[in-house]
Amino acid sequence: MKPSLIHSAAGVALSLALPCSRGETHRFEPQVFHNTFSAAHSPVLRIQPGDRVITRTVDARGFDSAGRKVAERPNPQTGPFYIEGAGRGDTLVVRIERITPNRATAWSSSFLAPYTVDPAFLRSEKSERGETTETWTLDPARGVARLKSSFQPSLIEVPMRPMLGCVATAPDRGEAIATSTPDTFGGNLDYNGMVAGVKLMLPVNVPGALLFLGDGHAAQGDGEILGNALETSMDVEFSVDLIKGKSIAWPRLENDSYLMVLGSARPLLQALQHATTELQHWLVADYGFDERGSSLLMGHVIEYDIANIVDPHFTVVAKIRKSHLKGTQ
Repeated sequence: MKPSLIHSAAGVALSLALPCSRGETHRFEPQVFHNTFSAAHSPVLRIQPGDRVITRTVDARGFDSAGRKVAERPNPQTGPFYIEGAGRGDTLVVRIERITPNRATAWSSSFLAPYTVDPAFLRSEKSERGETTETWTLDPARGVARLKSSFQPSLIEVPMRPMLGCVATAPDRGEAIATSTPDTFGGNLDYNGMVAGVKLMLPVNVPGALLFLGDGHAAQGDGEILGNALETSMDVEFSVDLIKGKSIAWPRLENDSYLMVLGSARPLLQALQHATTELQHWLVADYGFDERGSSLLMGHVIEYDIANIVDPHFTVVAKIRKSHLKGTQ
């Protein structure tokens, strides 16, 4: 197949034939970014199920790989990508093939965010010292990020685990949702398990699904308790597929070891309820359990992660090890 060059107002894409039986690889260089998840945004590239896309994201404040401000905060998104054949009631499958920081620095806040500690503690600490942004040095060769700060004379070093804070399809009912927010369609989930190698399943609400992604983190602890993570720009590679006629209520995530569901709401309990309910639906629909059987299994082996407690909706992950499901399919 002859390569074709595609231009749009939002970027430039080069479509290249893959030397394999399925799909093409598209290289997309974004030039316009979005601060809402919305079907009102024109697609930047139309792709087929089975295709792969290589692209870039900018950091949460809109700075690119060269440190230039090219977009507005918060969490400017690359996309949306139109998936041919995707329709309302389908499930979009996004495989994150690669996430790599494309610059040598990341930034983070330096105080714990509201909802993470006692309010009186927050007031006393911030009034005494004020908020600052710290710049971290990324060392991909060693897989670590380092910080030397006037506030902390000794070196702080943390392991890098690149992830995407935001992956989303366009929401339903013509809504435009701020990119600070997680919901049923994905969005700003801020889950540190959103790393290379995972398979993410998202509901399709509009024709073409309209896939957005951004908000790369070089590392992040559970809960994103600073209100941000090690924020940086990324090179990202992903592939897409479709499950026709299969509807899901909340984002589902799968890796080699776990099935996971991400529920988002306030209060935190409601997010946990959403995630637990959707995980049970998954076990019943795809793994041969009934309500009682899935309840008995989940009651003794379910695990929970707190993905974020700083966004407009909090996010809880309900998960179960695949090893507990052997012989059930």
